[in-house]
Amino acid sequence: APEQPGAPAAIAGQRGGCGAAGGRMTDTRRRVKVYTLNEDRQWDDRGTGHVSSCYVERLKGMSLLVRAESDGSLLLESKINPNTAYQKQQDTLIVWSEAENYDLALSFQEKAGCDEIWEKICQVQGKDPSVDITQDLVDESEEERFDDMSSPGLELPSCELSRLEEIAELVASSLPSPLRREKLALALENEGYIKKLLEIFHVCEDLENIEGLHHLYEIIKGIFLLNRTALFEVMFSEECIMDVIGCLEYDPSLSQSRKHREFLTKTAKFKEVIPISDPELKQKIHQTYRVQYIQDMVLPTPSVFEENMLSTLHSFIFFNKVEIVGMLQEDEKFLTDLFAQLTDEATDEEKRQELVNFLKEFCAFSQTLQPQNRDAFFKTLSNMGILPALEVILGMDDAQVRSAATDIFSYLVEYNPSMVREFVMQEAQQNDDDILLINLIIEHMICDTDPELGGAVLLMGLLRTLVDPENMLATANKTEKTEFLGFFYKHCMHVLTAPLLANTTEDKPSKDDFQTAQLLALILELLTFCVEHHTYHIKNYIINKDILRRVLVLMASKHAFLALC
Repeated sequence: APEQPGAPAAIAGQRGGCGAAGGRMTDTRRRVKVYTLNEDRQWDDRGTGHVSSCYVERLKGMSLLVRAESDGSLLLESKINPNTAYQKQQDTLIVWSEAENYDLALSFQEKAGCDEIWEKICQVQGKDPSVDITQDLVDESEEERFDDMSSPGLELPSCELSRLEEIAELVASSLPSPLRREKLALALENEGYIKKLLEIFHVCEDLENIEGLHHLYEIIKGIFLLNRTALFEVMFSEECIMDVIGCLEYDPSLSQSRKHREFLTKTAKFKEVIPISDPELKQKIHQTYRVQYIQDMVLPTPSVFEENMLSTLHSFIFFNKVEIVGMLQEDEKFLTDLFAQLTDEATDEEKRQELVNFLKEFCAFSQTLQPQNRDAFFKTLSNMGILPALEVILGMDDAQVRSAATDIFSYLVEYNPSMVREFVMQEAQQNDDDILLINLIIEHMICDTDPELGGAVLLMGLLRTLVDPENMLATANKTEKTEFLGFFYKHCMHVLTAPLLANTTEDKPSKDDFQTAQLLALILELLTFCVEHHTYHIKNYIINKDILRRVLVLMASKHAFLALC
């Protein structure tokens, strides 16, 4: 199964089509997003529309059609081939390969719609709709196929210490065959087998039975590679997850066991910067942290063969994050307290550091959201006053806090530069130039102490986005470009050019060390961008401030890169 990092969020609104259920305008069952897998194995969203199945004369067969919701154009026309392997994942996703290296996915808004289309596909292929995959992906030997036809299910050995080796061999031998994996997963689910294995794990640890623990490592690792949400839900439940991590400590290829549980219980501290009252949310946060830890630290780096087998694990984490962001976003008291404490002068430095780090992580989680949900997320933060809060924090002395605040600011600029510009222009009416948000950003850029100027390069990129007319809005009564550039040249440009003017009073640069040269090169890069995009604003500025003569002084720098700039 291909990975699905950006598997779709909920969507609403519908209209019928050929074969659509009843063709009612309000029917959301057939509403889908169409995804294709690109060269980087990432899913690209091809649009939202409504799926139907009907006979297409040209293709000589039953086909899946998706018409775009926006204009009714055809997003997908795909004949249901009798021998293509279609896969159903997570109740609302159907995935298949249309041709060599061309994978498609339909993500349904509702499970019911997914089930209907799945039945149609199974009907064409003569399969029972209870399967999750309609064809074996691997050509199996005749003998194995004969076995599979004769054996209805997979018999698991009874779950006992003496049979661990046999169980481990069974799991390992099932992984290469999709059909056997399917049967193994169902058998594990139906018999509550994972909990029985974890009981044996406790016995092995008590007896210090290292051989048994090595078998359990192989078994649990194999179960991960079955890629089944239903099994993950058992393994990642509150009562099982620490034992599952325990089994994964005993990797037979290492001479000593790893201390993952000790790290998670003693070293990793869950910090509630603001108390979370909802127990379900708290549990979800713990679970996500631990599952992410399993993915990043505990499971060995997957081979190419295994990479696709862990796609459901990626999805599990992905959807958990979406849920956490949603639950926190709806908790108004939580967010109000967070912003109040962030900006309160009485908050001590360590506490403020934690609050800012939380907000940064919260924004990072939001990157998993679909565009419309991300809109709502940033609107919420904006209404809560995130920009004035960042301004307060950027004006503080603590460098770590400022650095985290800069990261949060970069999320906001990338997401919606207009929102940032509007805030800056409004505050200019009440405040002096030197405490304006953009000027604080420029000052941090100028004062970056890192010899490589890593922070300054990031900030320069943000400034460029803010002064880029390409992403500015024009409405009937006003244009953002005229307003914002007028503001920027009046209130901010002098801060940006100050180091340049200070260093070019003579006929050669007064300071010519590497770091100064790097900073001036960055400033010239941004000024060049202004020359290319700002027409008369920059022209007037260059003439009035005699900028050209000053810039040419830098031709005498010993640093070739600066002379070239």
